[in-house]
Amino acid sequence: MGIFNRRNAAVGWLALLVGKRVLKRKAKDAVPNVDPDTKRPNKSAIALSVAGLVGALTFWRKRSGDSTDETTE
Repeated sequence: MGIFNRRNAAVGWLALLVGKRVLKRKAKDAVPNVDPDTKRPNKSAIALSVAGLVGALTFWRKRSGDSTDETTE
């Protein structure tokens, strides 16, 4: 009896199909989205947006400051 046979291949294939379906559902539930009752983004989506904006502004400010320091030396 070998390890790789039709029964084990079918079980593995079914496990992959079910696993994909479960992981897709979990990923969809984890993404911040709009609350259907209030039609507003939930708190995690708002916090994520604010954090991204602050990070982008910090990066942009630091990058714009670097170019002026090199020209004055």
